[in-house]
Amino acid sequence: MESVGDILRKKFEKKGLPRAKYEFQEYGIWLSEQLHDTRHKALYIKLAKEKPRPVLERARIFALECESSSVNRGRLFMWKLSELAKGKRAKSTNLNTKAKNQTRQ
Repeated sequence: MESVGDILRKKFEKKGLPRAKYEFQEYGIWLSEQLHDTRHKALYIKLAKEKPRPVLERARIFALECESSSVNRGRLFMWKLSELAKGKRAKSTNLNTKAKNQTRQ
């Protein structure tokens, strides 16, 4: 007679955890666990689907390496993500302005 825990353990060893159907969902869940912010899994899944992975990785690394009194790194991650987006917008605006100035000359 096997215990229920043993039966379930054997079942999940074969298939893995039944958590996500798509890769971006798995990445979003993993990201929420890395940042100790599992209450907002849906937000991280949405970000993993819509944002470029290198941008998310830069924000994740920043949030994990930054000194903080809180274990939850979600707020730092979101701040850095917004800063990266602002920098990208400013960079594209400068490039558009330069291109317009060059065409006028």
